[in-house]
Amino acid sequence: MKRLAGIVLIAISAASFGTLAIFGRYAYAEGVDTFTLLFLRFGLAASFMTLILILRREPFPRGRILAQLIGMGAIGYVGQSFLYMTAIRYASAGLVALLLYLYPFFVAILSMTFLRETLTRAKIIALVLALTGAALTVGPVSGQLIGALMAIAAALIYSVYIIVGAGVMKRVSPVQSSTVIFASAGAVYGLFALFNGTHFPATNPGWLVVAGIIFISTVIPVTAFLAGLERIGPTNAAMLSTLEPVVTVTLASWLFGEVLQPLVLIGGGLILAAVVILTRTEVARE
Repeated sequence: MKRLAGIVLIAISAASFGTLAIFGRYAYAEGVDTFTLLFLRFGLAASFMTLILILRREPFPRGRILAQLIGMGAIGYVGQSFLYMTAIRYASAGLVALLLYLYPFFVAILSMTFLRETLTRAKIIALVLALTGAALTVGPVSGQLIGALMAIAAALIYSVYIIVGAGVMKRVSPVQSSTVIFASAGAVYGLFALFNGTHFPATNPGWLVVAGIIFISTVIPVTAFLAGLERIGPTNAAMLSTLEPVVTVTLASWLFGEVLQPLVLIGGGLILAAVVILTRTEVARE
């Protein structure tokens, strides 16, 4: 049941992360800029998780673990998101998203190299299906080389984040780790917002959108991902996370009337097939 619970947690994480782009469109429509939005996202999420940490009477991480968690937030999350947001200025959003979703491949390589994880035939098949499905789902177009390189760098940084997280989560709880990661990322984006100027939501609905980003797109997915990561390992977690674009394009179709092209539906089907293969394999191991 531990591995099945991990699969469910990663699926919940991917589905919740998939709402971020949707909430983001509404937030930008309310006049919020990127740095202010990310500062509110991580800063307020950190405040909420600190309260949960106190209520649960869990100690604040210390020493080497604290340093690793700060690195995951201040370098991992900030680096990945900054490169991603910059990359889309030089290349199409589809191409950037596709290159970002190379991270399951990078995680698999890093896991074999540093964690001695074995890639089974089922995992290889699921990895190929997931990457192919992601390529079809996000629909890459063209772009400048600098944008592509930034997107690949973002994927590498996120891969390292996952590998580091796999080790850290053996020593701390999801609440402890999420609190430090959010606070670290929030502090960095707070500095960015300070130097670039802040643009807060102008209306009450705008603040409700920010609340959705904080809880639905940040607290739930990050906490669930870290909890699932400890149960099923980095490679499985990375592959299952490719459910995220399926959720995003489905919500975009429903809320914004965007047409789901046949290739997108095929891509979503391949990702779901990868999920089924991984789930059957992992449950059989218990």
